Amino acid sequence: MRISTTSCLCPFLVCLCFIQRCYGASHHVPAKVPSKNQTKLANGETEVHHRPKRGWIWNQFFVLEEHFGTEAQYVGKLHSNSDKGDGSVRYILDGEGAGTIFIIDEVTGDIHATKSLDREKKTHYVLHAQALDRHTEEALEPKSEFIIKVQDINDNAPKFPDGPFVATVPEMSEVGTSVLQVTATDADDPTYGNSARIVYSILQGQPYFSVDPKTGIIRTALANMDREAREHYTVVIQAKDMAGQVGGLSGSTTINITLTDINDNPPKFPQKNYQLYVPESAQVGKPVGKIKANDEDLGVNADIRYSIINSEGANMFSISTDRDTREGIISLKKPLNYERKKTYTLHIEGVNTHVDPRYSYLGSFKDTATLKITVGDVDEPPVFSLEHFIMDVYENAPSGTEVGAVTARDPDSRNSPVRYYLDSTEEGVRYFRIDETSGVIRTTQPLDREDMPWHNITVMASEVDNPSLLSHVPVTVQVLDVNDNPPEIATDEEVIVCESSRPGQVIQTVTAVDKDDFANGQRFSFALPSQLPVNPNFTLRDNEDSTASIIARRRRFNHLTQELYELPIVVWDGGEPSLSGTSTLTLRVCPCQRHGRIRMCQGEAFLSSAGLSTGALIAILLCIVILLAIVVLFITLRRSKKEPLIISEEDIRENVVTYDDEGGGEEDTEAFDIIALRNPAAAEELKFRRDVRPEARQHCVLPRSRRSPSVELDEVDVHEFIKQRLVEADMDTSVPPYDSLQTYAYEGQGSPTGTVSPLDSPGTQSEQDYNYLDDWGPEFQKLAELYGEADSDVTT
Repeated sequence: MRISTTSCLCPFLVCLCFIQRCYGASHHVPAKVPSKNQTKLANGETEVHHRPKRGWIWNQFFVLEEHFGTEAQYVGKLHSNSDKGDGSVRYILDGEGAGTIFIIDEVTGDIHATKSLDREKKTHYVLHAQALDRHTEEALEPKSEFIIKVQDINDNAPKFPDGPFVATVPEMSEVGTSVLQVTATDADDPTYGNSARIVYSILQGQPYFSVDPKTGIIRTALANMDREAREHYTVVIQAKDMAGQVGGLSGSTTINITLTDINDNPPKFPQKNYQLYVPESAQVGKPVGKIKANDEDLGVNADIRYSIINSEGANMFSISTDRDTREGIISLKKPLNYERKKTYTLHIEGVNTHVDPRYSYLGSFKDTATLKITVGDVDEPPVFSLEHFIMDVYENAPSGTEVGAVTARDPDSRNSPVRYYLDSTEEGVRYFRIDETSGVIRTTQPLDREDMPWHNITVMASEVDNPSLLSHVPVTVQVLDVNDNPPEIATDEEVIVCESSRPGQVIQTVTAVDKDDFANGQRFSFALPSQLPVNPNFTLRDNEDSTASIIARRRRFNHLTQELYELPIVVWDGGEPSLSGTSTLTLRVCPCQRHGRIRMCQGEAFLSSAGLSTGALIAILLCIVILLAIVVLFITLRRSKKEPLIISEEDIRENVVTYDDEGGGEEDTEAFDIIALRNPAAAEELKFRRDVRPEARQHCVLPRSRRSPSVELDEVDVHEFIKQRLVEADMDTSVPPYDSLQTYAYEGQGSPTGTVSPLDSPGTQSEQDYNYLDDWGPEFQKLAELYGEADSDVTT
């Protein structure tokens, strides 16, 4: 293989080209001598092994980027040892850019680049070369891979991708303090030459800042830079390739540097002495003036705490700092009095709250000033002797009763007379009045503690010389209790009495209430009215603990006989004097189950919804639904089994026709006339129309229990009557054309043994006492009630 190039860019390339040409000129391979890749056969021919020859192997070619010549740029030459120069060898090139960017001369093997290349877009190309026999198209050399590398030139200037920059550094920083590091990038090849070797320099910002030429670190170059003198700086940094040599490309960026504040300035009062006028009417806790010290620092470094350092001023005044304006707000701690003290002197100190000990050499970070306060004389309103008055008066006291008195005076030196008034806007003014000269408060009507135990009023005072100046003071009046309310029973509900109550049994325990207070309303006594006769049903027992028990005096109450009872009770309280009241309780008799549980409380109610649980109601509803379902099912079955009355002629056979018509009972005297059975002669007129209801006949039938035993029916021949009816049925044309069965029942003239029914027997009342059924439990309660009702009816 022979490779030749026509241009070299440096002495190193020139030497490389010279060595390659010398090696190509002196390298000859005899055509007839078998190489290591061939084997000589017995017939004299040689077998070629397809292992690449050492002369057909290479690494890479070079081509310059950004070539703008008119002719194609020569890259290199491919040559096979099999090429004798007679044109029998054809060279083929394929791979990246083959045929478009790179072309090859098929005869000579010369490779040219037809386009300008940019290394920053693509650094190398991978191609494949092959040598063929032009006549037979057989491969003389196997396909081999090689690389064409784009050689870099300095065509890209350095750039700062993140610029411009913003940086800060504290003021008063030492020389060499790092501010910021900037980095430039160069798209050229850093491995070839100095195209990407960058050097930094400062174009603007001296003598305050400097930059490291290799790292790009910006540092302070001047000591004691003061933010208060200059705060902002603009620095321009340049980056140049080719190691800063002449002809290198460059780029620049701007850095805006701001000095940050530190506490290097103490607070200063603009002047050392101040004066302030404060009227004596100034309110305690309210601001009366302001003072401010200036600080050239910013933020927390300018925060100031003010204080009053002398006792004279600190006892009467206080000072605080307004965070927004950094002013000292002076407030009043105690009321001023012009007549007592007319001037005050305050020594005020302002101190920085955030002090950096590194700068303590600059001095103390505080300042002081003197403030002289002059108290102004003001006509003040009257001053009451107390801030709040509390008085008391007994309830029911007559109108005009003295409750108490308020006093006020003029604090000024003139000592003007004072007049008193009540605030007319309050509700309590209608219960009280005040003497405008003495301040004595009196009632205007009797008061009721149970209606309103406390009254709040406001008393106003003004000077006679200046009525516009008013003072106010609250007055609270407590109404004291007297025993003026009788006690009464605490409950208004009915007391339940079980029917099964026994003598001596406690029906209920009652208590009393009293509208009076604790002293008069917490001890009660109970008794029945003495003017009334002894109550045969109930009595009362005083338990001597402010309660009483109602006790039954007899056994077995009956709510059917008497349901409601009234019991008057007299109650005494323990007040002075003692008062009594009579309350009437209503006692209702109710049937009860065991343990006194009430079963029902109204005689006319069969079921009480309050006594039925949810489960019982659901069970009742479920039974009703089941009964309705059974009725519907029964009606449906009857309708489905009912056969038609008239059948076809082919189905003529004996049938029994059943009519399910029921009579009206013993009271139905028109459904069937029993006289027809007893007197056959009386039924002749009914023989032809059985389908027509006979005319109503009036019969007077005495009840059996009231008929005389001597009255007997006429003798009738029933046998003859039935035979006559059979003939009529056979001859009757109005009946259906088939046999039918007609049944006549006759019981006869009676039984010699008589009847066993108690309905017709004469009523005899039993003298037996059924009260013992009450003791048999709830299972026999209903039976006991029935016999009890019967006994009551008999008694009535």
